[in-house]
Amino acid sequence: MSQNSVPAPVQAMVDAINAADTEAFVSAFTADGFVSDWGTVRAGPDGLRSWAGSDAIGAGARMTVLSATTEGETTRIRFGWSSRVFNGESDGIFVVEGDKLASFTIPPAH
Repeated sequence: MSQNSVPAPVQAMVDAINAADTEAFVSAFTADGFVSDWGTVRAGPDGLRSWAGSDAIGAGARMTVLSATTEGETTRIRFGWSSRVFNGESDGIFVVEGDKLASFTIPPAH
């Protein structure tokens, strides 16, 4: 993989956020997939919808992958984020399970 290319499930999630498509966002994850945003975990379809509504799609978010490295099932990215809730850069950690995301973690800033 090139430096900035990401696995298809990661790209599907980024595309869903940028297209403001909540259902596509939810369907990028496994049935028990979750987002952990600074330690707040939202799991399963309802949890994912909730996070998308409050922190991502519902906040008008745009996500840009700045760099990415993948080892096995884990992809670590640095991304730019622009929304009504947060603007700036963050780290993201994705775990891929088959053709879906098992998790997307945004660790607290150091």
